[in-house]
Amino acid sequence: MIAGEELDCHKMSENVSDENLMEIEGVPRGDNLVKIDGWGYADSGFTFDNNMVSFVGERYKIGKLELPYFTAWCVDVLGVDFSKPTVPRKIQIPHPANISEKFLKELNHYGIQFSIEDSCRVFHGHGHALQDIFAVRYGVLERVPDIVVYPNNHNEVETTVQICSTHNVVIIPFGGGTSVSGAVNCPGEEQRTILSLDTSSMDKIISIDKRNLTAKIEAGITGKNLEIKLAKKGYTVGHEPDSYEFSTLGGWVSTRASGMKKNVYGNIEDILVGVKMVTPVGIIEKYCEAPRVSIGPDVHQMVLGSEGLYGVVTEATLKIRPLPACKRYGSLLFPDFEAGFDFVEKVTREGCKPASIRLIDNEQFLFGQSLKAQETFGERMSKIAKIFYLTKLCQFDLKKMCLVTLLYEGDFESVDIKEKKVLNIASICGGLSTGGANGERGYILTFVIAYIRDFGLDYKCVAESFETSCPWDKTMSLCRNVKNRLGLECRRRKITHFLVSCRVTQTYDAGAVIYFYFAFNYTGVTEDPVGLYGELEHLARQEIMSSGGSLSHHHGVGKIRQSFLPQAVSKAGLSSFIALKKHFDPKNIFGARNLYQESKL
Repeated sequence: MIAGEELDCHKMSENVSDENLMEIEGVPRGDNLVKIDGWGYADSGFTFDNNMVSFVGERYKIGKLELPYFTAWCVDVLGVDFSKPTVPRKIQIPHPANISEKFLKELNHYGIQFSIEDSCRVFHGHGHALQDIFAVRYGVLERVPDIVVYPNNHNEVETTVQICSTHNVVIIPFGGGTSVSGAVNCPGEEQRTILSLDTSSMDKIISIDKRNLTAKIEAGITGKNLEIKLAKKGYTVGHEPDSYEFSTLGGWVSTRASGMKKNVYGNIEDILVGVKMVTPVGIIEKYCEAPRVSIGPDVHQMVLGSEGLYGVVTEATLKIRPLPACKRYGSLLFPDFEAGFDFVEKVTREGCKPASIRLIDNEQFLFGQSLKAQETFGERMSKIAKIFYLTKLCQFDLKKMCLVTLLYEGDFESVDIKEKKVLNIASICGGLSTGGANGERGYILTFVIAYIRDFGLDYKCVAESFETSCPWDKTMSLCRNVKNRLGLECRRRKITHFLVSCRVTQTYDAGAVIYFYFAFNYTGVTEDPVGLYGELEHLARQEIMSSGGSLSHHHGVGKIRQSFLPQAVSKAGLSSFIALKKHFDPKNIFGARNLYQESKL
């Protein structure tokens, strides 16, 4: 018998078919079904039918639109042959659940909900790195959890950790499963029972302190639901990573996440007032949530970015703010990436940054333009006139121009003042204002782009994003170096259709954040596209670090980037991680093996 048997996804699995395969449309997460073999909601995504790409589903403004320009873009840029799709096979279960009866009996004794259903185990056995989704679709995951536990509160997490410690069961914390670093993947060599600790049932706002403008929140709440619940009370946290529809508060803390509006609200470390993390040797937390304290090394820093190495985050107290009176979008065209970059740096230096400012290169600009529906005759005439104005009168080159999207938040007066300053700097740098609608569209596309990677897999195209932060004086050369290196390596391997593009997504006083998108068509090139992609991304990461960039800005290390960590934090720094691990988790109960391999203990 299983506690919480009324929950569909929390039931004991039936016997697996002889082929050990299953057909699953999605798994429940809150009130929605999400994909088990791809990104996002089960009812949303790109599809090809009647010689046209379209986006299905009504959750996004792009939904139900036929996309003729994107169809052509796929053919021209990535060489897609829509007549030859790859067909994902049914999802394969790598191994039966391996759990002792004594362990299950103890979970039942404390009334803790759990599941060993195959769909739940597979869903919790991977994140959203390219190799994860490819394995689910076309291969097999080497290892998945034996059991998934759904605690309802902090106390049940404590109990679960104690039971696992007693029975020597491995715990891997699981929030939204949006990791692209392999962080939630099960180590293939692990022989012990693996438990995925899913925090999705812990999604409550415990309390709101209106005087001190803080809120105590359970770690399993998604960013989207957090904002919906706070908005009903008139508040916002303002932390919006691109994954905020699905990623959770606990995941943000564990990876040192960053959001698109950090210029106003800050990164997660700036928003965090208090945090509670359960480890095998006790609870890590500060007992005073004052604005600042001097009580030795900050224990928050042991939790931030720990990636499930020492324990699991259960609660956090965050700064909140009243909902802004004004939210305004904007967009600017620049003749080339260099001019756009000069503008972004000047805006930062002048201290008038909007809540979000993003610079995309020409490749991404053209890609974004392709994600539009067929124009009417009037719209087409207007487009021709605009192109004439840009190319003939303004002397812009369509193959060089780039776009900046802007988002302002605050009171009306401060937004007006900031926008005026930004537009003045844009004029000095040769930019042209292209209106709020284009800016808003750019931010909406942020949530849609993640679905494209999965669509590409249907047509032998692999793609992934990776990011870095870099000092101002090295940013432009880093962008050029990485693009040139990947282009060279693709040509060496006879890859004829590929895309390497970048955007500046955030800025700081001391530098900027660069997000790369890399995709290629592997038709006739390799039978191991994921292995080839991993090889090329590794070379790109080497280029990033040798050009002065960081190992990661917000994705974290996980398992994919472990080999670079010693040169990122020094051997002495890495040894401090190991020492903390030995103290908080001497039996390696939290055995996800992120950041570094436990064999180095």
